[in-house]
Amino acid sequence: MNTTAIVAIIVAVIALAVALWAIYQTQRSKRLRTKFGPEYDYAVDRQGDRRKAEAELAQREESVKRLHIRELTRAERDQFSNAWRDEQARFVDAPAQAVASADGLISRVMTARGFPTAGYETQAAYASVDHARVIHDYREAHRIAERSRAGQASTEELRRAMIGYRALFESLVGSPVLSQRG
Repeated sequence: MNTTAIVAIIVAVIALAVALWAIYQTQRSKRLRTKFGPEYDYAVDRQGDRRKAEAELAQREESVKRLHIRELTRAERDQFSNAWRDEQARFVDAPAQAVASADGLISRVMTARGFPTAGYETQAAYASVDHARVIHDYREAHRIAERSRAGQASTEELRRAMIGYRALFESLVGSPVLSQRG
């Protein structure tokens, strides 16, 4: 084989490798965007770089695989659902306290399921792997709860926070919370 043929083969192999890598990256991006939805965009905005964001999201997936996440027992679901209904009822008379309690209830449910709860960002990151469709609502609810602690949230904002917390709560518990007991 002459030198020209060897160079052509090497160039072809490199071009094939680059093409396969590009296809892999495109498929990975598509998969992560589909799985994480708005959380994908949030990660890209926060990281300022698509590749860094995708690496972070992929790392979250790997981290969650190593956790011992479990479903709640029926008794736990009932207990947490009753606690949620109590917070919803409290909202009428004390919206700010109900929102603060709802935030705490989310943490207790996550702890019971086996999620690490070392802080809000950690909670949101781990929950985003399996509950991506509601994480945006959770993030908004948390922002409103923070504003509420500073006395800067309106009742309408607090209502939106409760709706956001409820979306994650129902996703974590595995069933919608019915408005009445029984």
